[in-house]
Amino acid sequence: MSETRSPHAPAPPRAPATRAATAAQAVGLTALAAMVALQVASGISAEPVRFTGMVVAVLAVSAIGFAAARWGARRTLAAFAAVVLAGYAAEAVGVRTGFPFGEYRYTGLLWPQLGGVPVVVALAWGGMGLAAYGVAAAVTTGPRRIAVGALALTAWDLFLDPQMVGLGLWTWAEQGAYRGIPLTNFAGWLLVSALVMLLLERTLGGGPRPSRGLVGVYTTMAVMETIGFAAVFQPPDPLVAAAGGMSMGAFAALAWRRLWQK
Repeated sequence: MSETRSPHAPAPPRAPATRAATAAQAVGLTALAAMVALQVASGISAEPVRFTGMVVAVLAVSAIGFAAARWGARRTLAAFAAVVLAGYAAEAVGVRTGFPFGEYRYTGLLWPQLGGVPVVVALAWGGMGLAAYGVAAAVTTGPRRIAVGALALTAWDLFLDPQMVGLGLWTWAEQGAYRGIPLTNFAGWLLVSALVMLLLERTLGGGPRPSRGLVGVYTTMAVMETIGFAAVFQPPDPLVAAAGGMSMGAFAALAWRRLWQK
């Protein structure tokens, strides 16, 4: 007698899709390991700037890999491209008008540049945008993902701006309250991050199965930056380590808690 599958039973996964997801996951894990290695090398190097582009590149590849394992390569690449373009547009407007971040400019240390904006900066918006969206998708559902993801992405800048300004990659016209960074910068980050999350929500959608890999990328960045500012960078900066570590750490911890409950 032949076995008949119930019409209500879920269809078995198709082998090609499974193989593609497994391959994408492997890409994500490999790139994440490379990111950690490059961050360690950067931390102990006398010329950390030369590692910046490589760190951002493997960050982007890792996030794309994990997102592709969850949402598929086509949707992921479309989402990543949309965020990169939005991030570049925000930066291009920012360096010309001071909106929405405040008055700043990039130096010539990061290259190549298009219209005064380093390409790697746009890639960073894409990579960490996906990671922060992965956190938001793990934490909540619906439109609330946009708010959570925007806050999670902005939390990263508590590390990013002090580090990059310290390396001389960009400068601010006026000194601000947080390690020389004006508070308008974080308001601008929140605004652009909300746009990034809206784009990702429209192109990806959170769905019932959040990506542990993307949460892992976000968590790894939080841990590495906290260690860097607390003990590796010279001189150490306990304030930035605490502010960034607690902010990103709170989002990462909440995401892992929700993932473990599922």
